[in-house]
Amino acid sequence: MNNKVVLIAGGTGGIGSAAARLFAKAGAKIVIAARNREKADAIAAEINESGGEAWAVDLDVTDVSSVDKMTDTVIKELGRIDVLVNAFGTGMIQGIMDVDPEKARDVLEINAFGTILVTQAVLRHMIPEKSGKVIMFPGILGKHVMRNSSVYSASKFAVTGFTKALVEETRRHNIGFTLLYLGGVATEFWDNPDVDMKVQTDKMLSPQEVAKAIYYAVNQPGPGVLNEMVIQPDSHQMV
Repeated sequence: MNNKVVLIAGGTGGIGSAAARLFAKAGAKIVIAARNREKADAIAAEINESGGEAWAVDLDVTDVSSVDKMTDTVIKELGRIDVLVNAFGTGMIQGIMDVDPEKARDVLEINAFGTILVTQAVLRHMIPEKSGKVIMFPGILGKHVMRNSSVYSASKFAVTGFTKALVEETRRHNIGFTLLYLGGVATEFWDNPDVDMKVQTDKMLSPQEVAKAIYYAVNQPGPGVLNEMVIQPDSHQMV
């Protein structure tokens, strides 16, 4: 990973920040793109103080101008994007009759529309280079559904379908796509009041374990591509 440019959209969350630290240790140049600039700056500073190379940039995944400005800044400063990790997202686990329509719109805009915007902007640079890796997080609820997951699963199934179509669309451009179908991960996701579930985070996957899976997917020796991976806690399996 020496000198590879890894863009982590949503790099301040548990999974994104864990991936940033792991890739930085492997010699990659890390870009942490997030709405929370203060937290992004702190994670970048931590990586830099540990001998790595990291930068923080502002990003609102639902705003076209913000997404374009972010990618333009990365290309201007670092010259390329080798890996995109779409680690952002928001949750909603509620019965459909309890769903606030405006909050449902937010879930779809962030998880689905945001993924489309960020990926499109990065592919503008990857396609001409005929090189790149893109990591997506539909999660297990983008593969299977459960009670009260209707809105959230709608947003995540959209990510799955979008990615599978991109594989066909970019087949001649040497870009590898990975769908990570993760079960419960111990992150701040569960602190969201719109996630109405009783959970035991101590029995979930850790962000560090997920970061290792991301690293493994990105570093598959060519011409192989790890297209799909399912990882779940043994107590939360959905098959």
